[in-house]
Formats: sequence, structure tokens, C-alpha cells
Amino acid sequence: MPIDENSDRAGDDTLALYVHWPFCLSRCPYCDFNAHVRETIDQTRWRDALLAELSYWANQTSGRTLTSIFFGGGTPSLMDPTTTGAVIDSAAKHWSFANDIEITLEANPTSIEAAKFTDLKAAGVNRVSIGVQALDNDSLKFLGRGHDRDQALAALKLAEQTFPRFSFDLIYARPGQTRSSWTNELKEALSLAGDHLSLYQLTIEKGTPFFADERAGAFVLPEENNAAELFDVTQKICDQHGMPAYEISNHARPGSECRHNITYWEGGDYVGAGPGAHGRLTINNAVHATEQIPGPENWLEEVEASGHATRNRTAIDADGRVEEIFMMGLRLTNGLSRDVFWARTGMELEDALEPRRLRPLLTANYLILDSAGLRTTSEGRLRLNAILAALLT
Repeated sequence: MPIDENSDRAGDDTLALYVHWPFCLSRCPYCDFNAHVRETIDQTRWRDALLAELSYWANQTSGRTLTSIFFGGGTPSLMDPTTTGAVIDSAAKHWSFANDIEITLEANPTSIEAAKFTDLKAAGVNRVSIGVQALDNDSLKFLGRGHDRDQALAALKLAEQTFPRFSFDLIYARPGQTRSSWTNELKEALSLAGDHLSLYQLTIEKGTPFFADERAGAFVLPEENNAAELFDVTQKICDQHGMPAYEISNHARPGSECRHNITYWEGGDYVGAGPGAHGRLTINNAVHATEQIPGPENWLEEVEASGHATRNRTAIDADGRVEEIFMMGLRLTNGLSRDVFWARTGMELEDALEPRRLRPLLTANYLILDSAGLRTTSEGRLRLNAILAALLT
């Protein structure tokens, strides 16, 4: 793999790569991602199509240095490891690799998928993110997961033995979940964790089975005050265990933050390949938002016909770019640094903010603006959506 010896520096030549694998064994009732169940998958055909789309984007981003690759889904651990390896090898031919490149693959903790871990490591994956979601069987059944607690624990143990870095997800604020039960579950999770945890509150998205179930009264989510209490408990316990939040839902030991996701939150450039994948690319001094055709079969046919399956490619104007940077950057605990904001927009923070909108948020101690940049307080993070609406609309 080619190495750029200077690639650790922050610069406009850096790039991330997201690869979407849209297939799952079953569909979880809370999921609104671009995920699909198919009886059979032609791995060779899909591999060739992913490599073709990679080549298309590489031709427009030559000379860039990849800092991360992220295989998301869907369930990328259903991808044949030879396909994973072919994508990584192709990326190495198209771009330089940072000498500390992070290559993450999302996996589900079934025994069949976990058995692939050794092959995935050999293919070049150096970090896995495992969709555990809960540590008790009743909750796993409610969430529609295809694994049980024992399989989850076995997968975590195998990940720790196989990869330099691993992370796993949990969903909390589930129906009937109390402060005490979540505290116990979270402490157990921290005892099992490597260097990173993703902790998401259960949200009900329109169009999912859970949306219809909740409306029908099949379950009741915790009230807003209770959910806020669970969020507060999460922050305190993770802080005590040396894994503070660096983003609303993501916790890591210092220095082990997910570099790929930080690219998103700091407004960096990334290629999106695969069905429904999104990208942000600076080409000829303009930032373009890209979106691939979402339907798997439609995407595949279009790539085979045209070499790529881009549904939309739009230049983002200055106002849209500023708004996007604020919306993403304020998710980070450290917020928006002045240096990053200047690099992305060519503006000082104060020049991009309406004082009449900003001042009340500072006075209420929801935001802090200082020499480092703009960030939310702990109280502000509980109200991030409302703060963004007040600041930007």
C-alpha cells in the first residue's frame, strides 16, 4: 500500500472513503437506514461494481490522501472478505494511504459473521464496530436483533483478540428501562469495551415498524425528563470510566476517537460509494454534495452501464456550507474550532453568526464562544436540535 509520509498533517489533500453494503439477514424494526434483505447476493458482480464506482471517484480526486475507510450498511460483515480486500487494495492503488489509516467495518455479532474476523483482518480491516445494541435477551428480542447475549459476548471477545481496535453500539432509553437497569448495563458494557463505545437513545423514525407499533400503543418510550436523566447518567458514568463523550452519542478513551466520523463532523471531504451513499467533495474549489442511487438493483445496473450511479451532485453555496458546518460541528464536545471553521469556510466564527441569535444562547449558558471556538455546554447538548434551530433559522 502506498504511504504518504506527511499524511498525518491536517490539509486539503486528505480524504475519507465510505462504502455502503446494503444487505442484512433481517430488518430491525427501528432501522430507517438503506438496508435490504435478499435471498442471494452475487458477490462477484457486487465487487466489480464497487470497484468501478471507486475508480470513477478516484479519477476526480487524484492526488488525495486517504485517512480512513468505513464499510457501513446494512451489514458489511455479510460481504465476502475477498470483496472487502479488493476494495481496500483498489483504494490503495487510487490514493495514497495515511500511515495511520483507520479502516473500519460494521459487523453483527452472529457466530457466522464473527468467524470471518480473521479473514477481514487479513484483508486490511483494522477496526470493527459491532452492533450489539443490548446486553439482555429480552431487549434484544424487542429490538429485533438476530443474536442473543452469549453471541454478543463471544463476538466482543473475538474482536478484542483479532483487531487492534474495536467498538460496539448500545441503544438505551428503551421502553421500561430505569436509571438503575441502564446504569448496570452501561457499567457492564464499559467492562467489555475496547477504546470506543457508541451509545444511542432509541428514536422512532417514520416508516419503520416501530413507528406504527408506538402509535398503536404497543410500547411507550420513556418521557422526555426520564430520557434526559438517562443521558446525564450516561455522561457521568462514562466520564468516571475514562471514556468521555467526544460527540453526542460517541465515547472514547482520549486519542481513540473514530477518525472517519470526525471527518464528517468537522466538514471534511469524503467519497461515498455504494447504494444510497452520500459524499462531500471539494473539486475546483467548490464543495459538492453527492448521492448515489439508493435501490440496490438499480444502483448495480446503473454502475454496470455507466461506471457509477450518482443520483445527485450539487454544488453547496456559501450559506449552505456554513449551516452544514455548524450543524455537524456542534455535535462534537469540543465543538467547532476556529482553525477548522476558517479552513472550511474562509470566515471567522463571529462573521458567520447573527449576534441577536447567538447572544441569548450564550447568556443562557447553552453555548460557549472563546478563543478556541464555539461549543455547547453540557446543558446545551441536551437541547442541541433546539439550539441549532435558534441559531440558524
